[in-house]
Amino acid sequence: MRRDGLRTARLIALLLPAALLAGAWGSQLFGLVPCEMCHWQRWPHYAAIPVAALAFAPLPRPVQMLFVLLAGALIAVSGAIGVFHAGVEYHWWQGITACTAPVGHGDAMDLLNQALRRPLVRCDVPQWTLFGISLAGFNAILSLGGAVAIFALVPRKARR
Repeated sequence: MRRDGLRTARLIALLLPAALLAGAWGSQLFGLVPCEMCHWQRWPHYAAIPVAALAFAPLPRPVQMLFVLLAGALIAVSGAIGVFHAGVEYHWWQGITACTAPVGHGDAMDLLNQALRRPLVRCDVPQWTLFGISLAGFNAILSLGGAVAIFALVPRKARR
């Protein structure tokens, strides 16, 4: 059964970030444009895929478990960024990027120049929601849930 747990954890670690990235790219085909924080959420998934793939290599079992745990940690990082981004979208807290900053004060030309330097896609406004949950919220839920499943499935021996 322990081998089944590791096998399942490896599959989740490989397929979950691949599916989430495919969904993100697919949403772009339907007209959604990623903001800066959307891209931040993708980077840990990009890193998790090759790390998870290494867990399938013919390596000693403890090394495979290490790669699965590392992939799970990367997936959790994406989920944490998703929580932050969703919080910005729901206006629970302020964002830290130019795409969430309010327009500054000054004369009309300064305001126009500020607006032209900012991205057209706002990080603090969800472009799409389902049941009140934005894409950032779904990434947070799926990534953190997947990371918890990975950590729970890896045999305890590997964590010592």
